[in-house]
Amino acid sequence: MADKNERPIKVMAENRKARFNYAIEDTIEAGIALTGTEVKSIRNGKSTIAESYADSKNGEIWLINATIPEYLQGNRFNHEPKRPRKLLLHRRQINKLMGAVDREGMTLIPLKLYFNERGRAKLQLAVAKGKKLHDKRETEKKRDWSREKGRLMRARG
Repeated sequence: MADKNERPIKVMAENRKARFNYAIEDTIEAGIALTGTEVKSIRNGKSTIAESYADSKNGEIWLINATIPEYLQGNRFNHEPKRPRKLLLHRRQINKLMGAVDREGMTLIPLKLYFNERGRAKLQLAVAKGKKLHDKRETEKKRDWSREKGRLMRARG
């Protein structure tokens, strides 16, 4: 039985187009270095990671172009909405991700921004390869067929 203090995972932002635009190879969970007003703003649920990506600089992985709006009750120490944010990973994980990006032409795409059971902000990061137009069409055909198949099965009883 679960403790009273355990909280379920609460997804605050999701990149829904990522699975359509990219072929996901591997996923990894990373922490994010945030300021206090950023955490409060994320808890309000207004953040977006749809057009963001991760990049490596000086042996560290950074989240680029993620929008966390300013906290309304924040004072003059409020944060900048689109600043680069450092992702917290182990050295071995960073080397693995940087190797995949450099050698294989992969991209680091954020899938979800959420709070884990302990209340910490986490980012689900995917190592992905961009899909071509014909791959996207094939994905759309499969999705439409599975939807139609479900309708037909329900109609038959």
